Amino acid sequence: MMSAFFLLILIGYLLATSASVAHFITQEKNAQQAARALLIGAGVLHTVYFVWRYFAAGHTPLTNNHEAVSFFALAMTWGFLSFRWRYQVKNFGAFVTPLLTGLMLVAFFSSQKIHDLPPALQSKWLPVHASMALMANGFLALAFCGGLMYLIQEKEIKKKRFGLFYSRLPSLDALDNLNHHCLSIGFPLLTMGIITGSLWAKQAWGAYWQWDPKETWSLITWFIYAAILHQRLTVGWRGKRAAIMTIIGFSAALFTLWGVTFLLGGIHSYVG
Repeated sequence: MMSAFFLLILIGYLLATSASVAHFITQEKNAQQAARALLIGAGVLHTVYFVWRYFAAGHTPLTNNHEAVSFFALAMTWGFLSFRWRYQVKNFGAFVTPLLTGLMLVAFFSSQKIHDLPPALQSKWLPVHASMALMANGFLALAFCGGLMYLIQEKEIKKKRFGLFYSRLPSLDALDNLNHHCLSIGFPLLTMGIITGSLWAKQAWGAYWQWDPKETWSLITWFIYAAILHQRLTVGWRGKRAAIMTIIGFSAALFTLWGVTFLLGGIHSYVG
């Protein structure tokens, strides 16, 4: 039954994506309103799903790939909706919702089985560390979408192709500001995720840092985003350079989430 409920949520995201893309192409107000309503509905059901899974598991459901990627998507959903309400970035949803749906497809096809929590994960740090790290990914994903939009718009302007994308995308300044706002939330969350992970490591293994592959790649990702923000504040890194670095940073974040887990292994591994 839980799997069927998750399928319903996935369908909600698929419909929201379809409506967002339809609005991007047609600019019909009805499509925009439908996309918003569908995404809010999917987000609410998704939240209910996590509460249900919490009570079914008896612990914080952030211990396997299905749960981690699903929570990543949920954080991205509510992050997007909060930004949309505050900043009103034109057609942002047409880039965000396809990525959301992609994440939900990964979660859907991952094992949804609930496993008992091993002793190493029976800690108060689990919900704090895991949720912060995954919420960080949600906002970094939004920054990635903003960076991608910036590069498309910049290319349209540079080549003087004032067609569909040019007319649908926000100004370069608006996209650059969006990128910065997303990073301004995602980077502190990433920092807190690393700090709480270190505190948990000290409690579990007796050392704050062990240079495990996931720890190492988390630090690499952190340095990329730290460089973006530092250079913006000190030498005015903006625009295309910041957008490219944001995309590189998100690629590192995804490798930390999946590449390290499934290719490199280490003490960080999902249950089941």
